[in-house]
Amino acid sequence: MTALDLVILALVALLITGALAAMLLRNLLGAAVATALVSLGVSVFFVILRAPDVALTEAAVGAGLSGLLLALAARRLGLWRIEVQQSEEERQC
Repeated sequence: MTALDLVILALVALLITGALAAMLLRNLLGAAVATALVSLGVSVFFVILRAPDVALTEAAVGAGLSGLLLALAARRLGLWRIEVQQSEEERQC
C-alpha cells in the first residue's frame, strides 16, 4: 500500500463520518459544520484527481458559502433557540 492509498482511505473514512454526523446530529450548527467538512474532503479528492480548478470551486462554494448560508439561515429562523428551549425544558423535568 502506498502513501497515496493511505491518504485516500483516511479521506474516505472522514467523508463517511462527516456525512453520518450531518444526518444524525440534532444540533443544526453542528450539522452545517459537518456538511462543510464533507465538502472540504471532496475538494481534496479533486486535488488528488488533478483538477485544482474544480477543487477550488468546491472548497469556496461547497464548504465556505454553503456552510455559512446554512448556519445563518438556522440562526435567522430561530431554530437554534428551539433547541436551547427544549434542553432547558428537559432539565426541569
